[in-house]
Amino acid sequence: MIARLSGRLAETGVDWAIIDVSGVGYMVHCSSRTLAALGNVGEGCTIHTDLQVSETDMRLLGFAKGEERDWFRLLTHVQGVGSKVALAILSALAPAELRDACAAGDAATVARANGVGPKLAARIVNELKDRAGAMPGGGGVASVAAAAPGSASGDAVSALQNLGFKPAVAAGAVARAQDELGEGADLNTLVRVALKLASG
Repeated sequence: MIARLSGRLAETGVDWAIIDVSGVGYMVHCSSRTLAALGNVGEGCTIHTDLQVSETDMRLLGFAKGEERDWFRLLTHVQGVGSKVALAILSALAPAELRDACAAGDAATVARANGVGPKLAARIVNELKDRAGAMPGGGGVASVAAAAPGSASGDAVSALQNLGFKPAVAAGAVARAQDELGEGADLNTLVRVALKLASG
């Protein structure tokens, strides 16, 4: 299993890069975000990888960060999501945005990715919303979910859970509400906006 490559960026294409590691060129298929993060041709780079093997193909997928690779693996376990669609989603959404969208059941955000229609987007958020809160992504849901009891965001998450929303959905809705309202939002306003988002 090839988990990571460190070498020189030798060449890039629309959705791939060739990483030269001690004279051996590895072709890795990447999201546009990862390609942008690799730097310029000729420079040194490190990329996290996932090797996919089928009866007819062997393909190396590359990711700028380990969390992007984790999301790729999760996405490709959803029926109808192959490596091409998963990379399109990760090109359109950063891991934190994807996590927040899944946690809040926001299929419209996922459907922004090329090749992802409303039905597939709905299936993705339905299958992943219960797992989204535990996924990496930085900021967003994690920071709200970890908010200290007594803080407005922490109390808002508790309020939504008391109304029957699952923890990941409540945390995602509060994170989005706080993004809209700003850090100084009071509890009542935060709960009202988060409730509207969670009910979607």
